[in-house]
Formats: sequence, C-alpha cells, structure tokens
Amino acid sequence: MSQRPFNLLVFDWDGTVMDSESQIVNCLQAAIKDLGLPERTDDEAKNIIGLGLREAVETLYPGSSDQVHRDLVESYRHHWLAEDAPQSSLFPGAKALLESLNDAGYLLAVATGKGRRGLNKVLDETGLGGMFVTSRCADEAFSKPHPQMLEYIMDFTGCEPAETLMIGDTVYDMEMANNASTHALAVTYGVHELERLQQHNPIGVIDNLIELQPWLQSRL
Repeated sequence: MSQRPFNLLVFDWDGTVMDSESQIVNCLQAAIKDLGLPERTDDEAKNIIGLGLREAVETLYPGSSDQVHRDLVESYRHHWLAEDAPQSSLFPGAKALLESLNDAGYLLAVATGKGRRGLNKVLDETGLGGMFVTSRCADEAFSKPHPQMLEYIMDFTGCEPAETLMIGDTVYDMEMANNASTHALAVTYGVHELERLQQHNPIGVIDNLIELQPWLQSRL
C-alpha cells in the first residue's frame, strides 16, 4: 500500500502549467473588438481565466443572447487557433517536473477551462500529451467550479477523493476541489491573488511550480 498521501495529481493548465495569461487576454480582447462589444479591462478579462468559454462570456456580459455567446466564442477560438497567433510557453521547469512525477509513479491528469481543440494543440506543441493518463475540458463537462471534471478523472483512474490533489491558480480550481471533496494546492504565480485562493482553504500553497515535488515529499 502506498505511503504517499496522493496518487492522482490533477493540474489546471492555463496559469498553472503554461504561462498563457497574456495570450488569453489578447485573444479575448481581439474577439470583443471584432464584435464591437462594450470594452472590458485586461483585469476583467484576466479574471475569467479558468472558466469555460460560455461561462466566461456570461461573466463578462451577463444576460447576453445565445448569438453573442456563440459569436464571441467563435471569434476567440479563431484568434487562439490562428497559425500566426503568438505562442505561450510552459512555466520554467514544468516539463522536467512532470517527467519526474510521472517516473515516480504518480498518475497525472489535466482539468482545464480550455476546449478540447485548444488543449490538444498545446499538448502537441509541448510534447506533454504522453505525460497525462487523461484530461477533461470545459466543452466535455460542466465548467469549473462544478466538480464534474474531477469526478470523471477520478472515475477513469479509479482514485478516491482522499488520494486526489487538484493543483491550480484560480479560485475556480479551489472551489472545484472542494465541491469534489478532493484536496487542493494553490499556486500563487498565476491569475488569482493569494488572498483570494486562501479563502477556499487549500491544503497548501507554492510560489513556483518546481516547488511541487519537494512539497509532496514533505507530506510523506
């Protein structure tokens, strides 16, 4: 029987594994401009990172019609998937960390507000697809903070909530973990401030992704 407290490590993607904040904000602002919608600040755009696109649109433009939702999502995806779109990069040490955790026998997964096409694109570009046993996206389940993505991943891996750790940079990740009765680890280098993250009782906090493995060792 394993002595380590966690066997399944579930990563958020944007703001946790990949430094994609500026790309997301830029694509969202470009889509807003395309549609001639009322302007939103970069901070308002940044705050929705982690939500599914439909939920993000509803947060930015409450009560919008289905047509506005569809048009904004389509325009955002057009800018994100464009061949000439600026590329985001992994946070320093992310690839080596994931390889090390994989070699150590942890089950690794992704739960993200990205759509499947977007996640597959960055997994292919980074070469990290083989690191994860499964992944779940916002167009395949209810958006965070609903627990469905985590519930699917736990069902797929056969892991219990008590041995599952959700790692993320937003309150949506923390709330999803709470709703799924799993543990949550907050990272402070992403989108949401430490004070907001701590309101949702993460089991721990790290300031750099490469601190994850020492933190896990400290829990043995």
